[in-house]
Amino acid sequence: MIEAVWGWPPPVLDPAGPYSAQVTTLSWALFALGVFVTGVVVVALWVAIKGPPNWKANLGGERAIWIGGVAFPGVVLTALLIWGLTLTASLTEPIRGDEMRIRVTGEMWWFRVEYLDPDGAVMMVDANEIHIPVDTPVVLELESADVIHSFWVPHLSGKKDMIPGRRTLLRIEADRAGEFGGVCAEYCGGQHALMGFIAVVHEPAAWQSWLADRMDTLANAAEPVAQESQRYPGDADLYPTEAEYLERYDARRGYDLFMETGCAACHRIAGSEANGLAGPDLTHIASRRSLGAGILPNHRGTLIGWIGDSQSIKPGNRMPSYDRLSAEDLGHIAAFLELQK
Repeated sequence: MIEAVWGWPPPVLDPAGPYSAQVTTLSWALFALGVFVTGVVVVALWVAIKGPPNWKANLGGERAIWIGGVAFPGVVLTALLIWGLTLTASLTEPIRGDEMRIRVTGEMWWFRVEYLDPDGAVMMVDANEIHIPVDTPVVLELESADVIHSFWVPHLSGKKDMIPGRRTLLRIEADRAGEFGGVCAEYCGGQHALMGFIAVVHEPAAWQSWLADRMDTLANAAEPVAQESQRYPGDADLYPTEAEYLERYDARRGYDLFMETGCAACHRIAGSEANGLAGPDLTHIASRRSLGAGILPNHRGTLIGWIGDSQSIKPGNRMPSYDRLSAEDLGHIAAFLELQK
């Protein structure tokens, strides 16, 4: 799923914001310098093996060593260091305090996302997905709940470690709308390679509408059990009529199973008695683009598969497989979760 939003060219060479553009410029300079130095080494090697005797003597002389081995690297590397620090100075500018803030906590192996109000209080919780507006600086408060992780959206900024017991800050900003893949960039255990997320960048008006919808959902949250008018008709090929679908997959039955089988002990859904904090918040799970921290597209089939046997999909993750549930029961739970938008 993350690969699908990265696209081509590689994200480190396809900046979508001012902070990533600086990193990309520095990267191209390093590539160019690397090619130049490689060329010099190849030429020197050819001279040492095939060159005329006087060239070989000059190449191995004391003057060549001082110029090529000491002076040239010292001048070039010093100039590169000064230029690089100047170029990326904005990445370490002091935080003003009036920026939009999102707290992201790395956990094994997913990302908890909390949107903060101007006073620093949590106003909305999500997982493995962040939503931001175009042309708006955003400060990410990065934390870790267990081991060292690292937050990286190559299109939008550099990477920053998430260290247990500390809070680090990272600026990101996008200059175009789109969906951009992000990953944990620090080895954090067996499923490190399957720990990703998606950054969704909206036009300002669209982002305000998205935020208003989310806040309205939270403000009016009630017991999130499907009513007749809310239930999904399902696949037309399998269930030609809504009645047939409802007979097969019942979201109310799914809610009961969700509460009875222990899901509510780890997951929270606003407006319900499910208030678990160990796992991702599922209040808006139906609107997310992926499951399992960016490894699966989000639809009914993958949702059923993840609930039923997450350990075969992402071995060692902290959600047990519910293989004791029947296919019918898994379908009921998925039908209920499909309503959580």
